[in-house]
Amino acid sequence: MATEIHPKQRLSIPLKTRLTLSLASTFIDRIQRPDGSLPRGGFFRLFDFRSPVSPRPSNGVSTADFSVDPSRDLWFRVFSPHVPPSDDGSRRLPVVFFFHGGGFVFLSPDSIAYDRFCRRFAREIQAYIVSVNYRLAPEHRYPAQYDDGFDALKFLDENHATILPPNADVTKCFLVGDSAGGNIAHNVAVRSCSAGFGAVKITGIIAIQPFFGGEERTEAEERIVGAPLISVRRTDWSWKAVLPEGSNRDHVAANVSGPNAVDISGEEFPATMVIVGGFDPLQDWQRRYYEWLKKSGKRAELLEYPNMFHAFYIFPQVAESREMVVRIKDFVDERVAALSA
Repeated sequence: MATEIHPKQRLSIPLKTRLTLSLASTFIDRIQRPDGSLPRGGFFRLFDFRSPVSPRPSNGVSTADFSVDPSRDLWFRVFSPHVPPSDDGSRRLPVVFFFHGGGFVFLSPDSIAYDRFCRRFAREIQAYIVSVNYRLAPEHRYPAQYDDGFDALKFLDENHATILPPNADVTKCFLVGDSAGGNIAHNVAVRSCSAGFGAVKITGIIAIQPFFGGEERTEAEERIVGAPLISVRRTDWSWKAVLPEGSNRDHVAANVSGPNAVDISGEEFPATMVIVGGFDPLQDWQRRYYEWLKKSGKRAELLEYPNMFHAFYIFPQVAESREMVVRIKDFVDERVAALSA
């Protein structure tokens, strides 16, 4: 029997963050209909504020949107860090291809939380961020999200010279995603192993609390009850919304390291950083992913935050969020240096 814990009481969460988490959790519970559908109008839009593009730098970063395929509303937002006057423009900056979270069913690159998050990334990591607007479930099931992610990357490969500034180095490209986006980043990386891109080279993957799962109930899923945002009931709903009808959670899209996993042992799979939170019910699946990467002969790094909840990184007022960005920058810098040596 699960023992209910109270992370809001045990963790030092700023009041504003605590209120935001509570509202978001209530919203998710209200919006996820038992029949698997979502009401995307009215009330839904009240909780997904959008941020317009800013051609002029705002907080040191400018943005621009590019369409990939209007028929499926596939587009991405590019976040460009402002180059200081002392920089002569010769320094090449890596490219981060980013997939947002939201359980495969919520949010987009212009959602205010992800616009702000990607601005932080661009400014502090000093990289060009390409944030992808992929199709959402339940209206669009697997493999729509992975098709969109891969097609957007292929579009960048073919059009980078007209999209990115001259100092953007697409030979040092990182696939980064949080939650469901971490899942997409992995699956796009698997597809990319045999893609034969002309310019883009995947240098690394950063999976931030990736959304993985399976039929089994893990120890963390049974133990952690009452944590912010994530619960077994909510994740089960999301898997039912995104997976092909008739599939269970051991489908390769969910249980990427499970019985139906793709064998990557013979592939040139990029070095991967996996970020885990101690109050995240998904943590056991994330650690299994890390172990699976190592058993497959791939370089993997595990970064753990024992006192953090799912999506803590969205909140810059949380100290661990700021520290995580520093650690990601170190990972990016190390990979870039290794390739430049």
